Amino acid sequence: QVQLVESGGGLVQAGGSLSLSCAASRRTFSSYAMGWFRQAPGKEREFVSSISWSGGSTYYADSVKGRFTISRDNAKNTVYLQMNTLKPEDTAVYYCAAHSLRWAWGPYSAADFGSWGQGTQVTVSS
Repeated sequence: QVQLVESGGGLVQAGGSLSLSCAASRRTFSSYAMGWFRQAPGKEREFVSSISWSGGSTYYADSVKGRFTISRDNAKNTVYLQMNTLKPEDTAVYYCAAHSLRWAWGPYSAADFGSWGQGTQVTVSS
C-alpha cells in the first residue's frame, strides 16, 4: 500500500488559483496512474482529474476542464493539480489517489484507485 500526502489547500477568493501536491511513498510511483477526487459537504465524492503512469494522457471532469491542470514528476514521486479561475462550487476536500494496478491504461474509474490520501481542504469564497 502506498502512502499519499496531499498539500497546498487553503482559502482563496473566487477567480484565484491554488496548486495542490501529492507526494507518494512508493518507489514504483512512475508505473501507476494517479487521480484527484473531491468531496463537498453533503455530497458524494466525485472525480476531478487523472493522469496516466507515463503522464502522456490526462482526463478531466467537465466541471474543471480548461481551469485545472494535472501533471506529475516521476523523479519526485509527486502529482500536482493546478487550479485556476476557482469558483465557490470548487470548495471541497481534495483527495489524491493511486491506481491499484501498474501500467494501466485509461480512462479510469474511481473504483480503479486503491490508495487514498487524507485529503486537503480547498475553500473558495465568493
